[in-house]
Amino acid sequence: MQIQVVKSKIHRVKCTGAELNYIGSITIDEDLMDAANIIQGEKVQIVNNDNGERLETYCIPGPRNSGEITLNGAAARKVSVGDTLILITYAFMDLEKAKVFKPSLVFPDEATNLLK
Repeated sequence: MQIQVVKSKIHRVKCTGAELNYIGSITIDEDLMDAANIIQGEKVQIVNNDNGERLETYCIPGPRNSGEITLNGAAARKVSVGDTLILITYAFMDLEKAKVFKPSLVFPDEATNLLK
């Protein structure tokens, strides 16, 4: 049996941009992606702490050490710049492996979105 578990989480980052006229996705500072073990094109769940919205899209890398967290395309309608977001990815794995798996949890500086 396989189950789906949290693989990565970037906890409490501020939305720095909302670009409606874009193909889609979320742009994430590549340093944050690396720290959370998230790769380009990976599906990401976005939880907006300010308005309760939950949505899924895929990620693209943003400039390193920029703190960029930009929602693109239709997802831009679900956030406002400055909203506090939690970004989560999931993985399927065997039950026994899941029992010992440790997700990558990242807690950036809440004011700058940069790694501490």
